[in-house]
Amino acid sequence: MIAMAQTAVRREKRRLLILGGTGEAAMLASEADKRFGAKLHVVTSLAGRTKQPAPLAGETRIGGFGGAAALAEYLRGDAIDLVIDATHPFAAKISAAARAACEVADVPRLVLVRPVWRPQAGDRWIEAADAPAAAKIVPEWGTRVFLTVGRRDLPAFAGHPDCWFLIRLVEPPPEPLPFRTENFELIVARGPFTADAERALMLRHGIDIVVAKASGGAGTEAKLIAARELNRPVILLRRPPIEPGQVAERIEEALQWIERALDSLDAAADKVT
Repeated sequence: MIAMAQTAVRREKRRLLILGGTGEAAMLASEADKRFGAKLHVVTSLAGRTKQPAPLAGETRIGGFGGAAALAEYLRGDAIDLVIDATHPFAAKISAAARAACEVADVPRLVLVRPVWRPQAGDRWIEAADAPAAAKIVPEWGTRVFLTVGRRDLPAFAGHPDCWFLIRLVEPPPEPLPFRTENFELIVARGPFTADAERALMLRHGIDIVVAKASGGAGTEAKLIAARELNRPVILLRRPPIEPGQVAERIEEALQWIERALDSLDAAADKVT
């Protein structure tokens, strides 16, 4: 009921919380600030895993919330009117917490999702339930592996001494990787990448299989295009299901949702007054 009382009051600026950490979240924050800045204060929350995040439009909040109950308290305490979950498609825990928190605090929520990748002619995709399942079948498809699953899933692949891994991370790892020195090479780079660059990288390192998360979107799709052109198989870690609720796949759809939500909030406030 606290959240209802907050939204039923007309304020000079409403407050939007974007659960971020993705390129889509950064773009949304920028566009929302441009379009609605006169009546909307944009807050983007980052988990804090990236040491030097790029500047964002509006306010930036660093650090986790500590679960659904704590997030609900934050929504109430900071008078958040709207929430958009624009986290990574594999950030299932924070998405589940966001859904539960918004239900408790009675705050409208939208999920901004990346469009899923669709196989095309020439693709050789193998779906795996998770990193351990993918690691188990890697030797069946190749021994020189381009591994782009993120730091947390790397240990699952360390038990293959007969495989060599080209590992790409966004930032240098905080501790040594669990691979023999002769069994891997680490590159640190942030996308988006081009298909030409990905193809050249795979050829230079003699890559015969790619392992990636089925994240979707255009930012990291280039490696799939390169693999298709080189006739290389790709093991894709299955994407978690989307949390129930309203969903948008494009930034413009999310902006339209914000506009409608702001109008609804103001209309409700006018009825109260």
